[in-house]
Amino acid sequence: MLHTLLTPQNHALVLIDHQPQMTFATASIDRSVLINNVAGLAKAARLFDVPTVLTTAAANTFSGPILPEIQAVFPEKTPIDRTTMNSWDDPNFRKAVEQTGRKKIVMAGLWTEVCLVLPAIDMIQAGYEVYLVADASGGISSEAHERAMQRLIQAGAVPTTWLQYLLELQRDWARQETYEPVLQIAKQHGGAYGVGIRYAKFALGGHAGE
Repeated sequence: MLHTLLTPQNHALVLIDHQPQMTFATASIDRSVLINNVAGLAKAARLFDVPTVLTTAAANTFSGPILPEIQAVFPEKTPIDRTTMNSWDDPNFRKAVEQTGRKKIVMAGLWTEVCLVLPAIDMIQAGYEVYLVADASGGISSEAHERAMQRLIQAGAVPTTWLQYLLELQRDWARQETYEPVLQIAKQHGGAYGVGIRYAKFALGGHAGE
């Protein structure tokens, strides 16, 4: 079956192991870009009220707390801490995902080749439709990340990027209730696109998102 477009009402977001120890060893993407992207992704989910599950591995003994850029977006959420490399093996994580009531799951994690591959494949087998935010995830090498992404796509997962995710949820610039907040996220985290929005606001005075 062909996958369908994401809407705020049809999916949940899962962020896996965006922690200092995992970030240190990430080499497939510039780490500052990674942090920027996952912060933009988290803000997009928050803006559109998407159910979100946060999880960490060995936060108190090895890997450190979830990145503050994520925790700041969800200050009321306590990440589910695990010992398992595969989040889906942890009953608390599995319960949290099931309680969202959503069968489409958008996922990002560190590292792609372990903590994203393992649960994503199991979740596909369990009947979930999995979407992978490639530029909010990373591996210990470009080779590791790319091979993991290929493996996941072959397993049936759908790749996307954080900015595509944000704009897919907005969908229509006439949606005024989220128009300005979406532009704010894009200006903060969207790189050259954000520069273009600021220019349009300054020079053209028009609908900067269009």
